[in-house]
Amino acid sequence: MKKLSRILALAALTAAVVSTSARAEDVKAGDLVITQAWTRATPNGAKIGGGYLTIENKGSTPDRLVSGSADVAGKVEVHEMSMDNGVMKMRALDKGLAIEPGKTVKLAPGGFHLMMFDLKSPLKQGDKVPVTLEFEKAGKVAVSLDVQAVGAQAPGGDHSGHGDHSGHMDMKKM
Repeated sequence: MKKLSRILALAALTAAVVSTSARAEDVKAGDLVITQAWTRATPNGAKIGGGYLTIENKGSTPDRLVSGSADVAGKVEVHEMSMDNGVMKMRALDKGLAIEPGKTVKLAPGGFHLMMFDLKSPLKQGDKVPVTLEFEKAGKVAVSLDVQAVGAQAPGGDHSGHGDHSGHMDMKKM
């Protein structure tokens, strides 16, 4: 019976540690909560990479994601990808991305995202990439992007995003 009690205690402790570490990845900055921060692994020689995350504004005033920076990249910009008459278009959001009060904005493949230019080294699956986001009101916020597989569509390597083929682009040509 003592052995069973020890096993149950160890299982409870393990569950507490795992759930604590999962929550530790959420970043709070003022009224903003940033979750699910990730990126894709890049092949050797790739000079660009994308960054994805979810931002929830729990406050009563809007904020705006205006820029970012990362030691691994020469430049980080906030971008939008959209389809226009069957043509994929990507553009920098020069005025940033509004995060309205009570709303959640998801940066994901095929939509809003961070664009990391002039990568200094490949992003390797399993690594974490430190990035600093800059908001109008919340200021500078440090987050860590979990590096997923090359074609990942979501954290954890979900490849089910049938409408987005950006994981199949030759990033060396960009």
